[in-house]
Amino acid sequence: MKRGLALVAAAVLALVALACKGGGPDGVAGGSAPAAKDLPSSMAALGDSITAGYGTCLSLSACPRNSWATGDGVLVDSHYKRILAGNPAIKGHAVNLATAGATIDDLPGQATAAVGHRPDYVAILIGANDACRSRLGDMTGTTEFEVQATVALNALRAGLPKARVLVVSIPDVYRVWEVAHPNRAAREVWALGVCPTLLANPTSTAPADVARRQQFRDRITAYNTILAKACKDFGPRCRYDGGAVHNATLGIDDLSPVDYFHPSATGESALADACWPGSFTWG
Repeated sequence: MKRGLALVAAAVLALVALACKGGGPDGVAGGSAPAAKDLPSSMAALGDSITAGYGTCLSLSACPRNSWATGDGVLVDSHYKRILAGNPAIKGHAVNLATAGATIDDLPGQATAAVGHRPDYVAILIGANDACRSRLGDMTGTTEFEVQATVALNALRAGLPKARVLVVSIPDVYRVWEVAHPNRAAREVWALGVCPTLLANPTSTAPADVARRQQFRDRITAYNTILAKACKDFGPRCRYDGGAVHNATLGIDDLSPVDYFHPSATGESALADACWPGSFTWG
């Protein structure tokens, strides 16, 4: 969900050092690792700027150390750190292939790259950029979305037949507008071009704007339905999160103060918690 923004609030600059501080990957922030056998010894994360940790270091750039999936920093209790607490063999064997701005069309290429790393576990979160466009008519069509999701998962199934795949639901991006549009700083940043299909005219109650936001929300729901089906068709080694991330209740403190759109480090931890499978025995 990368956008060409240049505004960074001065009030948050003092926090940069803390947010960007690297942490050893050995600690787990929440003590939430499973007891476990059957934990993977390697993993790959696919997706867009959410999985890349964009904006979590309080700059307009990716910050993978704060990724909900593979982060090894001190601020996020990622899946990697939770696994590491129970299986030290995964240390140093987590690759993040997510890129800011990625859409479903980029997922097959990421899947092919993941196959080259031979991970035991693949985590996927993608789709928000397919709805976040300049105009509603530019949103990725559901047929195209389904085709590309299927191609990507087929590549993983063929290339990594023993890997476990987690498909994560797209967050309820509409909630970003709900919780942050009363905030003046958020509105000023959004005016620079953040997700116009949802966030243009954020305080307007005109029927056209209300309808536009609902169409955006409906498209995210449609994408999640497609992701769930594609995972089911993949077979028993794919698990869909059941809408857990989409249904997660995030507040304004869970949004990055850089753009009030991407998750903050706190938000990344909340996403990690929402879709944490606990057991890796499926399939």
